[in-house]
Amino acid sequence: MNKPDRRLVIVVRADPVICGHSGEARNLAEVALTRGFTDVRLLTWPIPVLQAAGLPLKPLDRLLPYSEGITVERPEAVGDYRVPDGRHLAGLTGRLVELLAEPIPTVCLSMYLVPHQTVVVDAVQAARAAGLAPDVHTIAKAVGSDVTNVIRQCLREGRFGAATVLFTTFLANDEVVAVSEYTKDEIIASALEVDAACGTSFAAQCRERVTVSYPPIDSSAYLDLDPAAVDAALARRGLERDGYILFLSRVARAKGIYDLVIAYGQMRSRDKVKLVVAGTGPALEHVQAMAKEDDRIIFLTDVDDEEKPLLMRGCAAYALPTKPEPDFVETFGIALAEKMLAGGGPVITTLTGGTGEAVGDTAVIVEPGDINALADALDHAVLDMTEAEKREMAARALSKALTFDRAAVFDSLLSAKN
Repeated sequence: MNKPDRRLVIVVRADPVICGHSGEARNLAEVALTRGFTDVRLLTWPIPVLQAAGLPLKPLDRLLPYSEGITVERPEAVGDYRVPDGRHLAGLTGRLVELLAEPIPTVCLSMYLVPHQTVVVDAVQAARAAGLAPDVHTIAKAVGSDVTNVIRQCLREGRFGAATVLFTTFLANDEVVAVSEYTKDEIIASALEVDAACGTSFAAQCRERVTVSYPPIDSSAYLDLDPAAVDAALARRGLERDGYILFLSRVARAKGIYDLVIAYGQMRSRDKVKLVVAGTGPALEHVQAMAKEDDRIIFLTDVDDEEKPLLMRGCAAYALPTKPEPDFVETFGIALAEKMLAGGGPVITTLTGGTGEAVGDTAVIVEPGDINALADALDHAVLDMTEAEKREMAARALSKALTFDRAAVFDSLLSAKN
C-alpha cells in the first residue's frame, strides 16, 4: 500500500448522529478524495457514547458506506471511569497526536467548537512541544449551536471565563470559519460582549479573520430522482404524491414542530393532505402524545439517507417553521437546501437566523410563531398554487441550492490548503 502524501482529518460528531454537520463532514471527506487528498480521517466518538448522550441517531444497519480512502476512527477512552468526558477527549486528542506525528502534510478541520476545536488545538500544541514538528494547517468551523447555545449560554450566565476560553481556542487556529453570515455576525456580537466585560480584543480579531463557508451538500443525491423509486418509497409508507405535508428535521421546539401540529389541525386542506413528521428528537414523545387522536399525522422515526430525498420529492409542501429559542437558533437550515434540490412542493419556512441565506427568495415565508399564517401558507400551497407557479418556484429554488454543492464549497474552503 502506498504511503499517503496528503491527509485531511475532520474532528466532528459523525454518523450515525442525525445532524446536518455530520453530513457536512461526509461530503467534505468524499470530495477530498477527488482533490488530491490520499488519506481522509473522520475522528469521532464511539457509538455507545453517542447513544448515551441521548442524541438522535440514524438506524445503524442502514448507514451509507464511505468511499475507499475514508477512515472513520472512534478512539476509546483513556484512563479510569472517574472522569468519563476527559477520558474520551484524551482518546481523541491522543489519536490526533499520533496522526500528526507521521510526516504527512495534514489539514485538520474541527466542526463544533466544543469540544472538537479543543482536541485539535491541544493535539497540535502537544505535538509541537514534543518536537514532532507536524506539517499541519488547522481550520475551526463554528456551526450554529456553537454560538446560539454554548457561547450565548456563557454570556447569559455571566460565565465570561468560559467564553474567553472558547474565543482564545477558536482564534488559535490557522483559519476560523462560520457556517453562515448570521453565525459570523453572532460571533462578533458575542465577542463584543466578552470584550466589554473582560477588556479583551476578540471582536476585532473575529471581524478581521472569520470567513463564511456554507454547508456542503451532495447535490447528486437529490437530483434526477427516479419517479418509480419515489412512488415505491411512498407506497411503502402508505403515502401518495402531493398527498402530505412533510416535516423532516430534528423534532424539537425550536424547529417549530408544535406550531406545525397546531396549524395542521386548523388547515382547510387537512382532508387532502396528511402531515408526515420524519425524525427524532427531544420533543418527539410529547408531540406524539399531542397528535395521538389524529390518525392523519404520521410519525416516521427510521428514515435513512436514501429515503429522505424521495420523501422530499413527493410532498405537497415541506414545512420547517423554525423559530428562535434560548438554546437554539437555526443558523442556516441544511434540510431546506436539500429539499430545494429534491424538488416537490414548495418550501414553507421562517426568516429565523440564517434561513434566509439558505432559501433566498425561493420559499414561502411566514413569521416565526404565527400559527394562523402558517396554516394559511400551507393551505395556499395545497389549494391555490398552480402547477406553473410551483414549477417556477422549484426552478428558482434548485438554482439557489446548487450554489451549496459540496464540490464548490470544498474548493472554496480547502482545495488550496497544504
